[in-house]
Amino acid sequence: MQFGLSEEQSLLQESIKRFLTNQAPLDAVRKIADGESTDGDIWSGLVDLGIPSLLINEANGGLGLSSLDAAIVAETLGYHVTPSPFLSSAVIAPVVLQSAGQREDLLGSVATGETRIGIAFTEAIGARAETKVASANGVLSGQSLFVLDTDAEYYLVATAEQTIHLVRADASGLEKKNLPTVDRTRSTCALAYNNVPSELISEDPTIFHHALDTALVAMAADTLGTAQCALDQAVAYAGQREQFNRVIASFQAVKHMCAEMAAALEPCRSMVWYAAHTLDELPGEASMMASHTKAHLSEVGQFVTRTATEVHGGMGFTDLVGLHYWFKRAGFNRQIMGSPEWLRQRAFKFQNLISNDASRS
Repeated sequence: MQFGLSEEQSLLQESIKRFLTNQAPLDAVRKIADGESTDGDIWSGLVDLGIPSLLINEANGGLGLSSLDAAIVAETLGYHVTPSPFLSSAVIAPVVLQSAGQREDLLGSVATGETRIGIAFTEAIGARAETKVASANGVLSGQSLFVLDTDAEYYLVATAEQTIHLVRADASGLEKKNLPTVDRTRSTCALAYNNVPSELISEDPTIFHHALDTALVAMAADTLGTAQCALDQAVAYAGQREQFNRVIASFQAVKHMCAEMAAALEPCRSMVWYAAHTLDELPGEASMMASHTKAHLSEVGQFVTRTATEVHGGMGFTDLVGLHYWFKRAGFNRQIMGSPEWLRQRAFKFQNLISNDASRS
């Protein structure tokens, strides 16, 4: 039994790290966050590395790799706070379309980077009365908030009943409005549907939950990478910054802060890897593990990025250091696709610890 990454997975991780270090440094991320450029060049480079095709099976023009491979990529992207549509186009969309056996013709162009598919799942997770998405006679009405990927050509839209519909970005009656969040490294928007023609992809809630499980693990891995980088920056800064003619890393209080971050973060890696393993090999555990993993990483990521900022002192709040990009990324990841509280309630439902009615309250 192997309790680590294979040689191929380690090479995949290193190749992405090398690309992001050279082509997506903090200055490039800052320009995208400030609206001075787009994520197009970064995504094009990731396409050349085959990243969008990871979960697309070979019959549809992809690599057909595992959910663990996708989690490894997500961790690396999170480490570099990389702006990209990876979560929507490369993770959720392939899982939905292949599980439903619908519109698999789109996956070839997704694999080559020609097509991006955004995700509007928030109303199926926590529908608001004023934004509920309704479907009737092949058209959608209502509104979706916090939709992933403003620049997508298609959107997969989930309703409160967990049916999934495909909508073209240029469909008649569709209004798109940028919806900036605290995390400017991810593009999000609001979609308003005024009798928008749509294509039914799935009426099976199990397909929605399988896609959500995969998304939760990918987001947990992203938060893992985000927190790891924040910790690494804090340790490096503490080893250089001097006060009273001593580096602050020699102070007991700073040592404790760094040790607490490391102790909280280290077990999370095996938790993420196991959750990714269950998606492919232990489907009976997948929803429970995905929910608990994303919930736990959300809280650990928030703690580590906050504490790393405190280690930096006043410098941690400056744009020059840029640590706030990691802090905000962890904050966004905490809430999107379900808060820790909602996810633990979801996990309890799959463990039969609470009733279905209680899980929806």
